[in-house]
Amino acid sequence: MGQTQNEDTRNSQQGHDSKSEVNKSKPRAETVLQSESAWNGKPYAEYPTGRAQLTVLRITIPPHTTLPWHSHVVPNAAYVIKGQMTLEDKETGEKHTIKEGQACCESTGVVHRGLTGDEAVEVIVTYAGTKATPLSVPEDPNAPEFD
Repeated sequence: MGQTQNEDTRNSQQGHDSKSEVNKSKPRAETVLQSESAWNGKPYAEYPTGRAQLTVLRITIPPHTTLPWHSHVVPNAAYVIKGQMTLEDKETGEKHTIKEGQACCESTGVVHRGLTGDEAVEVIVTYAGTKATPLSVPEDPNAPEFD
């Protein structure tokens, strides 16, 4: 419940007017991720032509899962809400682990996959593409990255 009149008076006398403190707070922005290249250092190429379309997915990946090999046509960024996962580049074998609270620029035009460990992973992925652009291109057409 709200404060009583006595609590309001006491807070005002102590310089803690709760209403004015709320009004003094301002939105704060923190850049979580900004890059012109992917986690593996490969720079992003130009966007496809056409009307832009942003897609944001919340993806849940079970424990001990290895996603199929795939690539992306457009840049996307992943933010891990829960757990951790490892990204692996098929050609080089290079690996990169992202943990809860971290973000990562995924690669474009490079075949890679994600792997989880002992716990499920929840990740928010933002894709910047067009309506005609696929979010993910599986190396094996019979093995999509997600449903």
